[in-house]
Parts: sequence; structure tokens; C-alpha cells
Amino acid sequence: MKFLSTIFFLTFTSFLTGQNTFLHCGKLIDTRNGKVLEEMTIVVSGNQITSVEKGYTAPSGPEEMVIDLKDKSVLPGLIDMHVHLEMESNPKRYLQKFTLNDVDVALQSTVYAKNTLMAGFTTVRDLGGTGVNIALRDAITKGFIEGPRIYTAGKSLATTGGHADPTNGMRKELMGNPGPDEGVVNGIEDARKAVRQRYKNGADMIKITATGGVLSMAKNGQNPQFTIEEIKAICETAKDYDMHVAAHAHGDEGMQRAILGGVKTIEHGTLMSDATMDLMKEHEVFYVPTITAGKEVGEKALIPGFYPEMIVPKALEIGPKIQGTFAKAHKKGVKIAFGTDAGVFTHGLNGKEFFYMVEAGMNEMEAIQSATITNAGILKNEGLGEIAVGKYADIIAVDEDPLINVRTLENVSFVMKNGKVYKGVKP
Repeated sequence: MKFLSTIFFLTFTSFLTGQNTFLHCGKLIDTRNGKVLEEMTIVVSGNQITSVEKGYTAPSGPEEMVIDLKDKSVLPGLIDMHVHLEMESNPKRYLQKFTLNDVDVALQSTVYAKNTLMAGFTTVRDLGGTGVNIALRDAITKGFIEGPRIYTAGKSLATTGGHADPTNGMRKELMGNPGPDEGVVNGIEDARKAVRQRYKNGADMIKITATGGVLSMAKNGQNPQFTIEEIKAICETAKDYDMHVAAHAHGDEGMQRAILGGVKTIEHGTLMSDATMDLMKEHEVFYVPTITAGKEVGEKALIPGFYPEMIVPKALEIGPKIQGTFAKAHKKGVKIAFGTDAGVFTHGLNGKEFFYMVEAGMNEMEAIQSATITNAGILKNEGLGEIAVGKYADIIAVDEDPLINVRTLENVSFVMKNGKVYKGVKP
């Protein structure tokens, strides 16, 4: 009998006591070696994997438990490198900037975080909000609420009037003159101070908006918005604090400045040229495509009133191009890291990205690896990204073989994070 009625209690007890849990897996995706293993047992003690064995190993004592996943395909927990857990796009979003308090944003973010975890994404990189995302990370780590493990940039860095300037679109008397404390940079000293402020605030890494963007209240969606000297100052300072830098970029010139300045990842990369792709390969910079977000904004821009008028032409121009850029970059050998920009679309639908990647030419195993071992490497967390002894017990399961039907990753049926089962059992 699958998913026995007592399994929820036993799982919770096992999580607290460190007693062994045996997961019997019909198929197991070996992300390290790109293989599918059959009829395997994963043994979990506390929050770690202690054994991965061929066959269905029986527990040795009555206090140990078995989770039957014999008709499932089992994978390590997925990692999304680009989400925004503080928000979710809707026609009122730009008004809500003035009507929602931080408390409102925080409470909403708990729902978005849980939806993300239930979709099988046990770890995410949150690339910019108001700073509520830092408190969200800490609350999840302490076990107060349910959600993925979060690495967060806190507040993104921008230039005055740039994509992440928090006062864009406001009337003049509300604009003020935001600076490094608010994440607005003008010059090298501002750049260094802004990074140090993010560190002081508790950020795990840095996000810059190297070019204009689609959803900001600013006319240009692709112009370069930092000097290369400013980017170098940001990246050098971030390195001092053991943080990497992610760069939002649609326009080609801004991408090149970001790459030469020392960033680790390029987000979106819509208008990336062949020369920029070569530069990314040379400097070992990863591309985070966010195809799902591109498609979403293109579709929503056709709905009257969904976005402000200034945004509509940018959404129609930029959004539909991302998948084509991804196809070219992948074919050229640019390193790909899985990321979706969830928050631009509904949280919990992150798994749609797999289908779009495969549709554009990446094979299923590569797509899965991009969301597991590749992203674990960027985050420098050896406990993530694969099912192996000593790794975190972040384990998910789907009903079909994702190498045959990658869309099964859009409907995750079992979720374990840190050895605790969150989905797939009934109390």
C-alpha cells in the first residue's frame, strides 16, 4: 500500500530523532553521471542521505520506516536560480507599491514560498525585492514557515532611473534621491558602499541591473546602465565578502560590460550576440535564460490594462525572443543555469521551464542537470544537486520518467526537504 496513513507521523518523528527512513525508488535520476538507475533504495537519517543502495532494502527495526516510490521517478530537489518571492505579477502590482506594507508583502511571500516548495524546488536564488526576502529566508531556515532554502540578494542594485531604482514612475516629490542604502549606485564609491550595505543587511549575493528592463516604469528596456568601472567595483567588493554577482541584462552592450566586470551569471540575455556568447565561454559566465517569464510577459502584454502603457511595447519586443536566444546559446556551448523569474508569473509553475528548454534543443538530462548539479556548483553548496551519501535529503518524485516526458516535472508528487516530507503523504 502506497503512502500509508501513518507515514506523516513517522516521517516527522524520524526527522526529529534521526531514525532511518528508506525510500524505495522505481527509478532514480543520477544527476552526477547523467544516468537512470532502477530499483534503488535511498536511506535518510535526519537531514542527510546516509546510503544509496541497489534493490529495495528492508528496514532493520520497527522504528524505521519505508516510503514506497516504486512507481515513481526520483530526483534531487530542484534549484531555481531566479525567483522573486516577494511578489507575483497582477494588474494591481504597480498600485500595490503604494498600498501594501512590508507586513503585507511578508505574509504574501509565505504563500509564494510554500507554492514553490510544493512544486519540487527545494532551493532558490531570490534576485531582488525590498529586503523582506532576507527575513523570509531566515524564517524558513528556523522552521517557522514552509518554503525552499533561499539564497537572496536582498535589494537589487541599480543606477539612478535604472531598472531597479525603487522610485521609478513616482511623482517628483516622492522620488527623492535614493543612494547606496536603497540600492542606487552612481560611481565607484557608491558601488562599493551598496555592496557592503547588502552584506550588512544579510544578503547572500549581489544582483545588479546591468541594462534596462521590461517591467520597470522606464522607457528603455535594453540600454546599458552601469559603467564597466562601477561593475568591476561591485564584483571586486562582492568577492571580498565571498558573494557572487548576478546581472540582469537584455541589451548586448550591458552584457559585455557585466561579463568583463566579473559577474557570475547573466539573467535573461535576450539580445545576446555571438560575440557575447564567446565572451561568456571565455570568462566561464553562466546564462540563466528565464524563458517562462519571457513568454508570460509577451502574453500578458496583449491583455488590455494588465501592464502600464509604458511597459507594453517592451514586453512585446523582449519577451518572445528569450527562447530563441537560449537555443543559440546552448548550441554554441554557453553554460546554462536553470532559472525562471517566477514572480513575473505564478509561483509554483517553475517546472514549465524544463519543457521550453527541451523544446529549444536541450536534452532532458541536460535540463535536469542545469537545475541540480550545475546550480549547486554556482551556489558553492556541495550538499545540493544530487542523491548521494552525505548530501542533504532534498528529494522529489514524479509520476513519469522525465527523460521520456519532461512535462512530468510540472506535477511533482513527492517532496522531501532536509529529511522532512512536505508533499506526497496524508496525515
